[in-house]
Amino acid sequence: MTIGASIFLIAVGAILNFAVTATVAGIDIQTVGVILMIAGALGLVLGLIFMASASRGGPPAAGPGPPPPGGPPPGDRY
Repeated sequence: MTIGASIFLIAVGAILNFAVTATVAGIDIQTVGVILMIAGALGLVLGLIFMASASRGGPPAAGPGPPPPGGPPPGDRY
């Protein structure tokens, strides 16, 4: 779930919980609002955790490695 979708769920849940006064038979709109706000908050926290762990990256890339044993090859000796 993206951060934008999480914020959307929180906003819709808050509207249902605090602003809507209508009643529907068999469903409590305020409870649905609370559930949406909790789902949005969980999605927001998980999205931020995944984004933070992805931006850290992995270990640095390995370089060319150590020089060969005995130093560099000899030049023109003869």
